[in-house]
Amino acid sequence: MNEVMVGIIGLVVVLALFLTGIELAFAMALVGVAGFAYLVSLPAALNVLAKDVFSVFSSYSFTVVPLFILMGQIAYNAGIAKGLYSTAYKFIGHIPGGLAMATVGGAAAFGTITGSSSATAATFASIAVPEMDRYKYNRSLSAGVCASSGTLGSLIPPSVTLIVFGMITELSIGKLFTASIIPGIIVAVLFAVVIYVSCKINPSWGPAGPAATWGERIRSLSRVIWVLLIFLVMIGGMTIGLFTPTEGGSVGTCAILLLALLQRDINFKGFTKSVVESMMMACMTLMLIAGSTVFGHFLTITKIPMLAADWLSHLPMPPSMIMLMILMFYLVGGSFIDDMAFMVLATPILYPAVLKIGYDPLWFGIILHIFVMIGMIIPPVALNVFVVKNLTKMGFNEVYKGVYPFLTAMVAAAVLMFLFPQLALWLPSAFAAR
Repeated sequence: MNEVMVGIIGLVVVLALFLTGIELAFAMALVGVAGFAYLVSLPAALNVLAKDVFSVFSSYSFTVVPLFILMGQIAYNAGIAKGLYSTAYKFIGHIPGGLAMATVGGAAAFGTITGSSSATAATFASIAVPEMDRYKYNRSLSAGVCASSGTLGSLIPPSVTLIVFGMITELSIGKLFTASIIPGIIVAVLFAVVIYVSCKINPSWGPAGPAATWGERIRSLSRVIWVLLIFLVMIGGMTIGLFTPTEGGSVGTCAILLLALLQRDINFKGFTKSVVESMMMACMTLMLIAGSTVFGHFLTITKIPMLAADWLSHLPMPPSMIMLMILMFYLVGGSFIDDMAFMVLATPILYPAVLKIGYDPLWFGIILHIFVMIGMIIPPVALNVFVVKNLTKMGFNEVYKGVYPFLTAMVAAAVLMFLFPQLALWLPSAFAAR
């Protein structure tokens, strides 16, 4: 068999192993070693496995992953989201759909420190749904806004999936974070518009709550100001080159821990729980990267990424249609496999094609993550829907009914990114010009 056929068989075997229940990280590593051994030699394959796993787990640059995950877990266990939600509620809770809009605002703010979609969805399903039940909100709307707003954690920096994408493609994580800020705000605003329109059409879906005084609103800003300051220092420092992403993760983690301690929101038990949870998540993520690296070396000698890039770039259709095909491939694949795992699997194959047809890699990273957000709430593998369904004890139909309106907002955001790429590229270029 030639190299290409071996590579195609390897891809099929990886997917088959995953469907049997084996973790994708181990499936990629196993097939990568076997394929490399077949095409080169067993000693060379074992050498690649040892070097790749060691390099990922010992690399200084990869320490950014556990640091940002730890920052998010400390924020999660310290209950910082409650303060952010409370502030948003005091400002807009008195308008129709205000509690749901406050959930979007709180989730967007919480996303700036947690970087995890499922953690954001779980947090607000626990905090916001009981409050919306108390004010007689439609339960589908309550569940839908929590599941959909949770996806903001995968786009708004410091997103863990953006970090992983940056490592796979060797793009600047600081630039990716900066590029995602405006699109993240746009998605959050579109979510709020969906809520407002839904509650205007069906006033019983989101009754207005009691209005807070301006004194209460101003006093509630203290938590938001500190979180915003941490975010600006962390992202701004990385963008202007004041410190590396790893140093930015250290600064953010220390700042969030200090904030939680000063506000007495976390104790030693909560801190140790955060460390244990973050280590488990970090090891899972790093193993996924290590497995992808081994598999990537196997794919490189099969020449599949280069052949795929040549084939796609020579298709008799406009580059925009080719890009849409690539994004739909991610969307369909992410509907059956965990979205981040599929991104790790598919990006080494498709990323060269994106570059060859002339698209900006930063722009591609951002619009890809909007499609990742969509994948998190569409069946069959809709992680955020599962999280909200389990926490609220609602049925799948009830949760999906609330999710579908927000899909229109995500699609609208993707269309805007297609039509106006500068929405993602302007901010990084503005900082680079300084």
